[in-house]
Formats: sequence, C-alpha cells, structure tokens
Amino acid sequence: MGTGGQIEIMNRRRRFASYEEFWPFYLREHSDRITRALHFTGTNLALAALIAGILVTPWWLAAAPLAGYLFAWAGHLFFERNRPATFAFPLWSLRADFRMWRYMWRGRLGGELQRAETAGRTHASRL
Repeated sequence: MGTGGQIEIMNRRRRFASYEEFWPFYLREHSDRITRALHFTGTNLALAALIAGILVTPWWLAAAPLAGYLFAWAGHLFFERNRPATFAFPLWSLRADFRMWRYMWRGRLGGELQRAETAGRTHASRL
C-alpha cells in the first residue's frame, strides 16, 4: 500500500470537529466520476420515490432508501473501491450527498473537488 492509502486509512479513523471539516474528506471519497454519477442517479431516484410515495402510494417510500443506497454503494464497491462514509458518518454523509447532488445539478462541483484535493494535500503534509 502506498502513502496515499495510509493517509486515507488515517483519515477514516479521524474524528471531524465540524461538518465543514468533513466535507472535503467526503469529496475525496468520491473522486471517481462514475461513483459520483451513480450517487447522482440514486439520489434522483430516491427523491422520485419520495414524491411517488406522497402522490401515488406510500409503498414507494420503501423504495427511496433502497434506490439511493444501492446506486451509491455500487459506486463505492466497483469503482471507488472504498468503504462508504455512510457507515462511519451517517448523518454528515447524507447531508454531504445532497450537497454534492446540488453542486452537480448546478454544474459547480469541479471547484469543490479542486478545493477538497488541495485540502487533502495540505492535511497529508502535516502528518
């Protein structure tokens, strides 16, 4: 395992003082564009299921978390090859997923990814 892998293991054990400190870590855990696309798809499907649950039948509500997590976890398993941050940081991960989704809808995620990468390099140099 290279130095980058060791840094990520250390980051996983790290406790974050705030959500804003967690956000760059979350983005680095989603560095593969296919993983991000799968998250985006899953979030859209989950939101559609929530709307269908309200407007059509409550049975759709059960599909919402399944749709969201199935796509997201497939991205982590097959493309990112890391453990979803949801397991260690469930509420912040959910919040960050919707934040990433919002940036993707607006076409502004690129700047956030660059800032997260810079923050990761700065953190690594302090270790």
